Amino acid sequence: MATMSNSPFMGMKVPEFMDFTKIAGQFKVPNFDAGTLMESQRKNMEAMAAANRVALEGAQALSQRQAEILRQVWDESTTAMTAFSSGKPEEQMVKQTELAKQAFEQSLNNLRELAEIGAKSNSEAVEVITKRVAEGLEELKSEIKKVAVTK
Repeated sequence: MATMSNSPFMGMKVPEFMDFTKIAGQFKVPNFDAGTLMESQRKNMEAMAAANRVALEGAQALSQRQAEILRQVWDESTTAMTAFSSGKPEEQMVKQTELAKQAFEQSLNNLRELAEIGAKSNSEAVEVITKRVAEGLEELKSEIKKVAVTK
């Protein structure tokens, strides 16, 4: 069985032959800090996990709101059906027309609300990734400066 070592990727155990820090150390690349690279990649993985969590929470909020809307529509439909059971045909047609108008307006409002929930979730997930990209570029710039100073 292969010997296991701690990976800088979220503390997972990996076989030693897959430990990049040890492999990179064998090649003796001048001014290359494998530990810094691995730390940067660990942060990238954490950012992706955070973005996925945000996206999942958004999807759950969207699903929950859809279920609430469905319950509301069901209740309103049941109430409307009882309202149509009595009255003159002309009165019923007026009620049906008004109900159709209200249902259409409510559907548009519900659609708008669901779109906003989805857009907010996507925006938050992208923000997490964008922040990490900016941090990664700053880390890269810092490492390049270190290499330039040591030459």
